Amino acid sequence: MDLLNTLVDKGLRRELPTREEALAVLATSDDDLLDVVAAAGKVRRHWFGRRVKLNYLVNLKSGLCPEDCSYCSQRLGSSTGILKYTWLKPEQASQAAAAGLAGGAKRVCLVASGRGPTDRDVDRVAGTIKAIKEQNEGVEVCACLGLLSDGQAERLREAGADAYNHNLNTSESTYGDITTTHTYADRVDTVNKAHAAGLSACSGLIAGMGESDEDLVDVVYSLRELDPDSVPVNFLIPVEGTPLAKEWNLTPQRCLRILAMVRFVCPDVEVRIAGGREVHLRTMQPLALHLANSIFLGDYLTTEGQAGKADLEMIADAGFEVEGADQVTLPEHRVGGGCHENAGCGSHEGGGVCGTTAAAAPANEARTDLVAVRRRGAGTDLAPNA
Repeated sequence: MDLLNTLVDKGLRRELPTREEALAVLATSDDDLLDVVAAAGKVRRHWFGRRVKLNYLVNLKSGLCPEDCSYCSQRLGSSTGILKYTWLKPEQASQAAAAGLAGGAKRVCLVASGRGPTDRDVDRVAGTIKAIKEQNEGVEVCACLGLLSDGQAERLREAGADAYNHNLNTSESTYGDITTTHTYADRVDTVNKAHAAGLSACSGLIAGMGESDEDLVDVVYSLRELDPDSVPVNFLIPVEGTPLAKEWNLTPQRCLRILAMVRFVCPDVEVRIAGGREVHLRTMQPLALHLANSIFLGDYLTTEGQAGKADLEMIADAGFEVEGADQVTLPEHRVGGGCHENAGCGSHEGGGVCGTTAAAAPANEARTDLVAVRRRGAGTDLAPNA
């Protein structure tokens, strides 16, 4: 297929595909799916070999959020029955992180619900970062605390944070349909603050919220322009009690095409399969490793994930290897701050041309049996899943 040959060549050169090419990936047929995976897999292996980076989430503060993000079980007025607790103490968070690190994770992601941290919250997280790093030499720590005020990113960097996560989630044109208590521009501003402070920026998306192919391409192109080092791709977990609980729009094939499109647009960036892979990729998860080079190990913030042991077995059975703490994730040209400002993920070129409408994805069968509220790990007395 000429399209795929073109995209592989561009990916190896870190050249931005056109919007028409990105949309065409999402519109490919199921008959062509394995060809799409194989093509994107060539780009993935060129920049990351067969390594899989493991990341581990620690939910420092669960629920009780004043924001109204429609996809989130921790949102304002949530009736989801999730775990709700205030800030974990540094030693509690460090203990939770240790489980994931023992399971092979090299990055710990410290997450707290809320609009954004107060200065006192930054102090709390700084203490947690110190506790984790004192007990685990070489560990990477990423903070995800919401919208940042001036100076907070610098304080987190001084405290030892390596990265900051703040997702764009969806396209600018549809953002107001998903969240009304803050704006798309607020999110872009926080990613830029992380960049400016010298933190490795981590920003991604959520697929499956009823968006169009054009929306998906828009948000991925916006991410490329922001130039994060890692792009988490979440697949909506339709938790009962949230406004999007009935949005079952994804199939395993659709998820694979989305991951392939992200890889082609951001070829040399850490693409991470994040929340929802077990729910929507299901038995196709091993194929997704040919597209993404990073996953979360174990459970998510408020829902359960696949058993950590099963994750490790899946990686080995698929012919991949867990990335070691002594291995550098990013290609050499991205280490130490990535590409030039405003250059975009993996390229020193910009832009693209307007795209065309691609075919809509078929509706997926609801699999509510695969969605379970987290009842173990951080905030409980039960052992975590790692």
